[in-house]
Amino acid sequence: MQRVLVMGSSGSGKSTFAQKLSAMTGIPVISLDALFWKPGWTPSEAAEFDARVTDAMNAPCWIMDGDYLAHVGNLRRERADTVIWFDLPRATCMIGVMTRIAKTYGRVRPEMAPGCPERIDFEFLRYVWTYRRKRRPRFAGFLDGLRADQTVVRFASRTEADRYLHDLAASGSVH
Repeated sequence: MQRVLVMGSSGSGKSTFAQKLSAMTGIPVISLDALFWKPGWTPSEAAEFDARVTDAMNAPCWIMDGDYLAHVGNLRRERADTVIWFDLPRATCMIGVMTRIAKTYGRVRPEMAPGCPERIDFEFLRYVWTYRRKRRPRFAGFLDGLRADQTVVRFASRTEADRYLHDLAASGSVH
């Protein structure tokens, strides 16, 4: 495991998992949100964002946190050796987002771009609410393009993700 994609709905626990996996393995985390957003929640132009992501992928190892399938998604899939998929229920993700907002409102989270404080954004909440119906089918197609030598790990709960990290640590295969 050297190039890991951590993907799934917002609020699923991707960023927390990516940070824990990084702490265990020493592999740096690349936050796609931090590469995409500019101060004041201004989105990057597509070509600019694609160039940033492509440049970040040139590192020998990484844990990439985020989806953004329309942005060099196929290239990320090609370069990854592992895909971690947080396939959690809508309610879990909505609770995760609402809890995150309550805990960090007005502050910039570590995985976000500078100048993007946590806020209540109804369009974003709608995105999370409709993720399984609208985005999940595209993501399943994304997974269909993986090679036999790539690993997919699917979590249906945060407990499964925690168990995975515990088992990884217990296996002694991380430093």
